[in-house]
Amino acid sequence: MRVAVVGATGLVGGTMLRTLEERNFPVTELIPVASEKSVGNKVTFAGKEWPVVNADTAIAMKPALAIFSAGGSVSLELAPRFAEAGCRVVDNSSAWRMDPAKKLVVPEVNGYTLTKDDMIIANPNCSTIQMVMVLKPLHDKYHIKRIVVSTYQSVSGSGQKAVSEMMAQRTGSTEHNVYPHRIDMNVIPQIDVFTENGYTKEEMKMVLETNKIMGDDSIKVTATTVRVPVTAGHSESVNIEFREDFEEADVRNLLARFPGVIVVDNPEMKAYPMPLHAAGKDEVFVGRIRRDYSQPNTLNCWIVADNLRKGAATNAVQIAKLLHNNGWI
Repeated sequence: MRVAVVGATGLVGGTMLRTLEERNFPVTELIPVASEKSVGNKVTFAGKEWPVVNADTAIAMKPALAIFSAGGSVSLELAPRFAEAGCRVVDNSSAWRMDPAKKLVVPEVNGYTLTKDDMIIANPNCSTIQMVMVLKPLHDKYHIKRIVVSTYQSVSGSGQKAVSEMMAQRTGSTEHNVYPHRIDMNVIPQIDVFTENGYTKEEMKMVLETNKIMGDDSIKVTATTVRVPVTAGHSESVNIEFREDFEEADVRNLLARFPGVIVVDNPEMKAYPMPLHAAGKDEVFVGRIRRDYSQPNTLNCWIVADNLRKGAATNAVQIAKLLHNNGWI
């Protein structure tokens, strides 16, 4: 199978290549795609070096699948061109997520919605993915009424430049070009730009994407998204109000049985999810599971995942695997 990775030289693109290899995706020919300045460079995949090409060359090579991680404007321009050439596209940008004609997919949650007619499939926002993985089994049993989420998102969510800038600040640099303020030794309560309603785009993504993925607009969501000086791994404090009551033990059992979720919840042993332990792993980790005693039918929990893996690359490759298993690529 010919597989194009658009944005192959970026931080997420590199993780996508590793994930394709680790999961033994049936790639017979890799087509790494990047901007003109990277054309001719080589990327290593499956023990071989593959030359980086531009989009026109890639489309002419007629790949069966293209996984995009190159930004919204690039996806808006190029994804339809790949699709028109008969190539299935899994896009990691925000370009197609809220398009009513496009599926927004977390395979364990709503992979069943995919059909052979879906040529462009959207990969959700990293912070949304890990949250809905925990929400899904709980919503199915207790029916979620409202969610209050605060995120603690790592700098790798902004790309390699952000990681490099933070590390430079740790050695004395005072420059900050990626974020509006210094990130090292700091916490910035702004991810993306502010909208007219006072929330940032990242916060509104979590609201709108959660409703779309869960297939239920009745779920009320309010979010505060925060950037923290962590290299990799997003964390979330989530307060969930249900329509029905629950037992904490049942909640733990439901989550432990859900594919891709690992419960780490032993306060006596000081065991709870942390980005340090989630880094490099594909699973979503949940802990600090406890009842909110301030109001009925409400649960608190703490969710952590590697934003480059399940939050981006792993989820995209899982979507591709679904397409392949169904015989559509």
